[in-house]
Amino acid sequence: MAMPSDTDAGSPATIIKKYANRRLYNTGTSTYVTLDDLAEMVKGGEDFLVQDAKSGEDLTRSVLTQIIFEQENKGTNLLPITVLRQLIRFYDDSMQAVVPSYLEHSINAFVADQDAIREKMANNFGAGPLGAVGAMSGAMQEQTRRNMELFQNAMSTAMTMFVPFSGASTASEQEPEKQNDSSLEELRAQLSAMQSKLDSISDK
Repeated sequence: MAMPSDTDAGSPATIIKKYANRRLYNTGTSTYVTLDDLAEMVKGGEDFLVQDAKSGEDLTRSVLTQIIFEQENKGTNLLPITVLRQLIRFYDDSMQAVVPSYLEHSINAFVADQDAIREKMANNFGAGPLGAVGAMSGAMQEQTRRNMELFQNAMSTAMTMFVPFSGASTASEQEPEKQNDSSLEELRAQLSAMQSKLDSISDK
């Protein structure tokens, strides 16, 4: 069964206020909540925004990151060390601007295909744990390659919006075309580099 997404609800996001004493207040239920409560809201597909109670500053990203940190500390290790290290390397890297979009495309595709992946794992479980692990690894590698292809296609389509129409042009119009072509080639090179890095992580 596919997990609900934040955009499926159609209702306004619940406002969670965070106070100076770190307490979290759910304005929807008029009760104080914990990070575990917010984690359950996420799992249930309930969208929320976390705001500083005094300044109104959006703290949603930091609180969601804190929830992940707490879950990892409980022993439910969802993020491999290699992935964490690679994410850290991407900070201040030339690929930093591309990574968020790629990750979003990847997780959305994974959520959409999770039923098929679960079924493949279940069908191979009869072959024993090694068979199940092998099936899961193959499914993940296939998913990674497909995600990269989808992302590259989406980026290429988006980039065509910035490329001038072909045809007659004046000398002054030709220079921006060269710049756009150069930018497009640079983006393709970056995507190719990212694919190589992801393939390397997947092989590990």
